This record gives sequence, structure tokens and C-alpha cells, in this order.
Amino acid sequence: MSSDRIEKSSPEIIQDELKPPKGSWFRTDDAIAMLLGFGLIAIAGVVAVLARSDNHTQLARDLEQVKSELKNRPSDSSDLGNNRKELLDAQAKLEGQLAVSPMKPWIVKPNDWATNPLQAFEKKGKSIAPALFVTFLGFLVVFGIGTITQGNSAVSFAIGFIGLFVLALAAYLLAGQEVVKHYNLEYALWAVLLGLLISNTIGTPKWLTCATKTELYIKTGLVLLGAEVLFNKLLALGLPGIFISWIVTPVVLISTYLFGQYVLKIPSKSLNLVISADMSVCGVSAAVATAAACKAKKEELSLAIGLSLIFTVIMMVVMPFVIRVSGMGEVIGGAWIGGTIDSTGAVAAAGQLVGDVAKDVAATVKMIQNILIGVVAFGVAVYWVSFVEPREDNQRPSVFEIWRRFPKFTLGFLAVSLLLSYCHSQGVEGKALVSSIVDGATKPIREWLFCLAFVSIGLESNFREYRHMLSQGKPVILYVCGQALNLVLSLFMAWLMFEIVFPNAASELVR
Repeated sequence: MSSDRIEKSSPEIIQDELKPPKGSWFRTDDAIAMLLGFGLIAIAGVVAVLARSDNHTQLARDLEQVKSELKNRPSDSSDLGNNRKELLDAQAKLEGQLAVSPMKPWIVKPNDWATNPLQAFEKKGKSIAPALFVTFLGFLVVFGIGTITQGNSAVSFAIGFIGLFVLALAAYLLAGQEVVKHYNLEYALWAVLLGLLISNTIGTPKWLTCATKTELYIKTGLVLLGAEVLFNKLLALGLPGIFISWIVTPVVLISTYLFGQYVLKIPSKSLNLVISADMSVCGVSAAVATAAACKAKKEELSLAIGLSLIFTVIMMVVMPFVIRVSGMGEVIGGAWIGGTIDSTGAVAAAGQLVGDVAKDVAATVKMIQNILIGVVAFGVAVYWVSFVEPREDNQRPSVFEIWRRFPKFTLGFLAVSLLLSYCHSQGVEGKALVSSIVDGATKPIREWLFCLAFVSIGLESNFREYRHMLSQGKPVILYVCGQALNLVLSLFMAWLMFEIVFPNAASELVR
């Protein structure tokens, strides 16, 4: 981002990252995000295959045998309880031996700590500083290549990235403190707050803005997220999961948008739509895709993400408490959490507070919901160019115009999801390969990218930009009312699906 952009007034600030840069197609954020995402997954896969032990095939056979025996050990059989536990332990051990990833020890973040922050930089008595440096160097090289591809200065980016990485490191450090972690105040919140603190006090330094590539970080992270959204998860819950994620979500999105337009009369349609998508689909991921499709302004995207982070923290604490007190059960409670809380990580954390079954059901429902990212982005692109943007000739928009507006990085997300879903379906060895790629590389990389993006969002935002949007509190009212509708409909659908229509649908996850 150039310095003159920061000096412009709020109405003039258009999200530069949402506009394709001049030049060839490969210079766009979408293209670079897909190329970097595919490249990182390919490297992780090759490294995992080369690192396989000599007895890899035998380990795979042993794991198949253990799983076969587990199927004959029902969880409610008390006389076989100890034997089942031994089999589960053996399964976990074999899966760990199969899913080898030499990259995992070198993609690290600060550990949890209690009183001394230096404890965060040690693991089992050894310093993680060398691994942190490798992590930093890896991101610097990868996104330095992206910077050069876009025709920008690699030196300026490198100088700015040092500061950006330190801020992201500080966000992880703050989130890992014992008390802070207890209240589930995740790294995303601290990353945004640190960026806002700088931008709203001393102002974001010009040298730092060269590295605040918000869209590129998020889009690359979303492409990598496809590796975690596997279609076998959809099959695990089947129709109940689809009804909760694919029926409730569009209803809430459309209803909230209409409420914002015709009841609250929010002046900016793009702000209304980005908040509605952020709240109803899956938080930041959906907000970015929707903002790209409807040409939302930078401050509109930042406000939507800020609201999402605040309410995510609140819901993470309140919803598990309500579920436990009401006694609604882990399956229904988990489905309710998965269909309403925005962040995938927050969903897993909130589900864990209820129980292991709730965590699995919640994460599965959220993954099914995440598949809607590309569908929603395409729908928004079609709607925006067809009905929102004025056309002098009154002609229907061309297919090319819709394609130009469509956030193409979502195709990378879908392609990665399909590819790794196929690999995951290829028996024990396929599942081990996917586990190596995801747990050993893409997931920790994605988390770092989101942290860098959240810091960038804070650095690019100024509270003065929010004054006109927060007048009369309409965005907050929109989010609260939309989330209230989401909570009610998701809970009803979870109860209807898992209690009445398909009472045994989650049996595979429960087992």
C-alpha cells in the first residue's frame, strides 16, 4: 500500500487489493495466492513422501488391522473397555508414525506461558529460536517472490516484513499467556489490536506499509484452508450437516441483508452485504471473498472483521455455558456451535469446552459450511453486477464481467479441497499423506498467514474511518440481529435433524 493512500479521506479509500493490478493475469493477488498455495502443498506432499520410513507399508497394514478390531469393540461394551483403550492408543501411535512431516518442527509459533514470556520460546528445554527464524525466512522468501512477481521492490518488502512478523509474533505471545488463553482471547484479536494501536497513535510507518499485503496473506491462507475442508467430512454427517450448513446459512445471509437494506436502511450496500456474509457463513474467509465480489471498501471489510472477532470471543464463552446448563447434549450443542460461531478455530475451542463429541460435530458442521465460500462469492458477483451497479445501457451484464468480478482464489480453495479429499479416500496411506500435509505444514502456515493478515488489517485501519459507518450503531444492530436469527434457526435445525429426523446421524463421529 502506498503512503498517499493512507492520507486520502475515507470515502476515497478503495480496497486496492480488491482491484487486479495492471499487467498480466499472474500479477493479481488471486493468481499469486493460488500459485503459492499449490506450491506449498506440493512441497509438503513431496517432503512427506520422501520422509517415509522403510517399514511404512507394514505400519499401514498394522493400522488397518487395529481399525478393523476397533469396529468390533463397541464403545458401550464395559467388559472390553480396557482393550478398546489399548487399541485406540495403538491407533494414535501408528497414525503418528505414518504421518511423518519433516517440515513440522520448522514451522513454529510461541508456546503457552504463565509468568515469564521467555518460557514461550522454549519447548522441552530447547530453544525454538532457530525454528522461528526458519519460519520467518520461509515466509520472507515465499512472499518476496510474490512481491517481485507483482513488480514491487523486494528490499522494501523485506524491511517491512521484519516489522510485520515481529508484530504477529507479539500477537501469538499475548494469546499464549495462561490467563488470556483461559478466556479464549485468540491471536486474531491481539493481532488486530496491535495494528490498530500503531495506526491510531503514531500512525503506520511508510516502511511498514510495504509488507501489509492483507489480501494476499488471507487469500493464500484460504487456498491452504481447502486442504482442511475434506468432502469426507460432509459424508460423515450427511444430510443433517448439509441442512444445518447449506439451508440455514443462505436464509440467514439473505434475511440479514434485506433487514439491513429495508429496515435499518444502511447507506452502503457493500458494507451491509460484507457484514451479513461474515456473520452468517464463516467469518473472515467469507468476508474477504464477498468484499472482492462487491468491491467493498477497505474500512468496510475491516469493520466487518472487527465485529466478527468481538462477537466470536463472546460466543465462545457463552455458548458452551448455555449448552451445559440446558443439558441439550453434545451432538446438538456441537452442531449449534458449528453453525453459528464464525472462526473455525474458535468453533473447535468452544466445542472442546462442551466435550470431545461436541468438538468433532462442531468442527464437521463448520467445515461443511466453509464449502459455501466459493458459492456465496459467485452468487454475490452475479447479483452485484446484475442488480446493484448502475448500467447506462440497461443491458444485462456479460459473463465476462461476472467472471472478472468473481474472486478466483476460491477456485483454488475448491481445487485443493477436491484433490486432498481424493487422496484421503485412498485408504490408510492416503489419509496419512493428507495428515502429513495438513498437520505438518499447511495448517500452521495458514494460521501464520491469518495472523499476518490481521496485523495488516489493524495497520491499515483508522478509527476515524469508522465514524460515519457506526453512526446510530446500525452495523452493530445488523450483526446482533442477524446473529440472533442465526442462533435460533441453527439451534432449531440441529434439534430437528439430530433429534427427530436423523437421530443416529452422528454415530460415526461419536464412536
